[in-house]
Amino acid sequence: MIFSNKHADSTSERFLMSLGFPALEVHSSLNHFDFTRAGRRIIVIGPMGSGKTEFAARVWKDARVALQKSPRIAETTTTQGADRRIVHFIRSQHDTIRFPDYPEDALAYRGGYVRCGENITIANSSFGIENALAMHPQSGTFIIDEAAFYDERLAYLIRQESEQRGITFILPTLVLNFRKEIFNNTVRLLLENATDVFPLTAYCEHPDCIRDSLYTYRYYKIDGQECPALYFDPLIIIGGDTIKDDPMEPNYCTRCEKHHYLPGKEYTYFTLKPLGEKAAQGNIQPLLAELSALNGNIEDSRLYTSIQRCYINVPEPVPETINALKVPCIAERALIYLYAEQNMLSLDQVREIIQLLNLNRDYIMKRCADNQRPLEL
Repeated sequence: MIFSNKHADSTSERFLMSLGFPALEVHSSLNHFDFTRAGRRIIVIGPMGSGKTEFAARVWKDARVALQKSPRIAETTTTQGADRRIVHFIRSQHDTIRFPDYPEDALAYRGGYVRCGENITIANSSFGIENALAMHPQSGTFIIDEAAFYDERLAYLIRQESEQRGITFILPTLVLNFRKEIFNNTVRLLLENATDVFPLTAYCEHPDCIRDSLYTYRYYKIDGQECPALYFDPLIIIGGDTIKDDPMEPNYCTRCEKHHYLPGKEYTYFTLKPLGEKAAQGNIQPLLAELSALNGNIEDSRLYTSIQRCYINVPEPVPETINALKVPCIAERALIYLYAEQNMLSLDQVREIIQLLNLNRDYIMKRCADNQRPLEL
């Protein structure tokens, strides 16, 4: 059940209900931040480009104003020596790649940043965040950007600190990945333990659309054409936050339901995963045959047949979906999905397939590392 105030957008409310949110309060995001309330665990959700980190920057700016108030205000904003007007920003190590030209102490978002001085920590795990909490006991509000990229332990760490010490946490994060699915177990646990949610949307970035968008869309640019990512594209791809014409590197934007193209989902569950299961049981030949077609002659693949059947030869065809087959390394992407994400293939099988089909080793190693399954070939 979602409790909403009169300012809450009904589209956002339905979206939250579809995700199975517990009883939360849906807020307008236009008010100045309330530093008098202790122990909040606030998730700021929305697609890429919706302004999640910019929301956090507004909280930072509000804190600069609130700190100028009289000592009497501190009595209302402080719990066990931690003043919630003192904000500490925890920056994901991924940001050092996304925003390489910004200062090291930047709370960075698209189009700008604020400088945090000493009130910033770069962390890559919940243990790094726990250390930051211990090192800055006077800080009563912690902004943890890109919270979805941390381990599941984070959800219970912030719950413990908020309940025991009144610390407020603000968590700007993706909830859905490019597949329109819950990003990972960390997100699930953060949602279970949240007290508040601020949903943000953006305009659909399709040139012919101005609808509200809730989804992050991944695509590649090849010869000026938009090529949607296949469903089994590697889940995590670490890279810069700029438009790229490199066919090996994805681009992201926000799209509405109509213009969020995601070919290959049916194929993944009807064909790719069953072939991976056979390989796990010792029969690798059917998978080899399909990967060989993906690698050498895509029109002979079952993926090509599936996209034609599901998206092209239908009453309302979606011609953009066939462009997904122009993206390079499709066999490599399928192999990474089965190994790094589904854990269906052994390392020896991966090595054998790469050797037999002469697949791109560097690409496979890079993407496996992105998805925390480092692979030495």
